[in-house]
Amino acid sequence: MKDKIKELKEKREKISQGGGPKRIEKQHNKGKLTARERIDKLFDDGSFQEIGMFVEHHSQDLGMDEKEIPADGVITGQGTINGRSVFVYAQDFTTMGGSLGEMHAKKICRVMDLAKKAGAPFISLLDSGGARIQEGVNSLKGYGEIFRRNTDNSGVIPQISVILGPCAGGAVYSPAITDFVFMVDHTSKMFITGPQVVKSVTGEEVSAEELGGGSTHNQVSGVAHFLADNEERSFEQIKRLISFIPNNNLEGPSVKETNDSPERIEEDLQDIVPINPNKAYDVRDVINKVVDDQDFFEVHKYFAKNIVVGFARLNGRSVGIIANQPNFKAGTLDIDSSDKAARFIRFCDSFNIPIVSLVDVPGYLPGVEQEYGGVIRHGAKLLYAYSEATVPTVTLILRKAYGGAYIAMNSRHLGADYVFAWPNAEIAVMGPKGAANVIFRKEIKNADDPDKKRQEKIDEYRESFANPYQAASEGYVDDVIDPRNTRPRIIMALESVISKQESKPNKKHGNIPL
Repeated sequence: MKDKIKELKEKREKISQGGGPKRIEKQHNKGKLTARERIDKLFDDGSFQEIGMFVEHHSQDLGMDEKEIPADGVITGQGTINGRSVFVYAQDFTTMGGSLGEMHAKKICRVMDLAKKAGAPFISLLDSGGARIQEGVNSLKGYGEIFRRNTDNSGVIPQISVILGPCAGGAVYSPAITDFVFMVDHTSKMFITGPQVVKSVTGEEVSAEELGGGSTHNQVSGVAHFLADNEERSFEQIKRLISFIPNNNLEGPSVKETNDSPERIEEDLQDIVPINPNKAYDVRDVINKVVDDQDFFEVHKYFAKNIVVGFARLNGRSVGIIANQPNFKAGTLDIDSSDKAARFIRFCDSFNIPIVSLVDVPGYLPGVEQEYGGVIRHGAKLLYAYSEATVPTVTLILRKAYGGAYIAMNSRHLGADYVFAWPNAEIAVMGPKGAANVIFRKEIKNADDPDKKRQEKIDEYRESFANPYQAASEGYVDDVIDPRNTRPRIIMALESVISKQESKPNKKHGNIPL
């Protein structure tokens, strides 16, 4: 037995070396960790248990019969992150560029199936040259089987993708299906076709970083949700994200003890939001004053900045926050912000995380570009996501809530459990200035002093309609509250419906306006 154990140890040691010292050094020279180093950094010390270490490829064509690929280029297994069970695969770029072949994919599918059975989050650490050309259609089959599992597991267990090198061609679709995508600046690359193909087909010259780098996908395309300066920082972000979300769709939101009193009155909230509806402010200042310990974990921070989404806690319980951002595009809704918010709402609803919406929205962004881009279809996603949600939802109107955007930001009419408003809230079909110009157009035009008459009518409209009391009189606003009492009122509202049960019509699934 001693000889057998010695042989086992030697085999393990050889496989653990991946592509060998030279390729590991080359990986390090690029500022990248190896697959095993990444797992060691991400998981609790000594908790990782490898699955399928001895798996080998079966290909005999194009010289593959002479190639030895340790672990077939991917490390798979299970461990804990801050004590929470998590399954993972990490592609090993030091072994044949981490390319995906038949057995490589089978290993990934194996741990994906185990994660679903165990009801545990699944993390993909991607660093691969793509499909293994030598294995032909078997490589493509492997991708297809991964995509199908990504789809089957969606809304059942949280799925997190971390791009730590190249991710090109068909490989990009697995991250796109998952819940959250992390990227590292100047290291991660994602694109369907690389710069050389782009140039040959379209004549456009673009660098790999410009085409599919971390900044591009965080700021422009919205494909990625998080950006970090290095891999270690990315792993810290992942650990923080996991602390806010449950293991699966059968669990309630995570709860963490806090010394921040649920009765806390916040005096500063009286002055953060300007009374002037045209004056900008940073809605994150409001969020930080309301949530536990000023701890707000923003998601999609660099994309569609006219809306803010992220995780926080209220009385220790995880919640999802959606807030219009007057600091950018006046907080209007548009194509990208609708997509961003709808996706986040659907994640929260899938995993039983209550939703708090902070509203200060003048409307949907007008313009030819928005209309041609399909703002109607994209804007409808937000309406659909809120209407579909069955988790506890609380809406607070901070200032403006006009027209269709008022409805879209989880009004009572879409199903909000509670709707509150601050005393300076303006709830109307449109802003007082626009309404006065439409309703009293002739009167203003025929006046001796049109500007004076216009201002009179603006003030008249604001007094009559652009306030929270008419909506409250109709029961569409449950209470007009002192801003200082925002935190306790929201917490009490959420606690009252935390065990909410709501049924929807029996159907296979809806047809969201994608």
